[in-house]
Amino acid sequence: MARRPPARKKPVVSPGKGAGTGELRIIGGDWRSRKLRFPDAGGVRPSPARTRETLFNWLNFYLAGSRCLDLFAGSGALGLEALSRGAAQATLVDHTPALAKALRDNLRLLGTNKGDVACQDVEQFLAKGDGRGYDIVFMDPPFRQGWLERLIPLLDTQQWVKPGGWIYVEHESERALPAVPASWHLHRQKSAGQVSYCLFRVERGEEPEAQ
Repeated sequence: MARRPPARKKPVVSPGKGAGTGELRIIGGDWRSRKLRFPDAGGVRPSPARTRETLFNWLNFYLAGSRCLDLFAGSGALGLEALSRGAAQATLVDHTPALAKALRDNLRLLGTNKGDVACQDVEQFLAKGDGRGYDIVFMDPPFRQGWLERLIPLLDTQQWVKPGGWIYVEHESERALPAVPASWHLHRQKSAGQVSYCLFRVERGEEPEAQ
């Protein structure tokens, strides 16, 4: 009796031969179940699928047509997931050249022109301001390096988030979240193992009085 040849594995979307060792799976939206590769560089730590599912359930009614900013983008887990679920545009920021290249390659493989990548230090990127503001900002920095204390004030003073917009923050569970601006109101918060994550809503300014 002839032996049947082994079944071929389903190909994984990859930014190129030998591009890296990490794998990311989109969990919802138009690209659901698509798998992407990213290089093992810069200590990248993608948000777990369960955490992403919770976050995007929180944001479910606010993603369509939104403009998103993914800081410390790494694998692109948050920015790409947002685009898959209907965001109109996403800017992904990461200072590691290999990761920035993989992000551009994966956007191209997904066939979208709705994402752009900035290969730049996040603090320098935020310090320059933008002038337009984003609807949703994702911030998942490396742990135990004091990033939140430096970046939270910049997000506020440089007006990176539109009034009524959202800011998502991940941080290590053993520490309290640094002080946030008075206009940020905690909407949801949860912990899973060594990670705590929370979602803030930026309060809208007072409407000008009618003349």
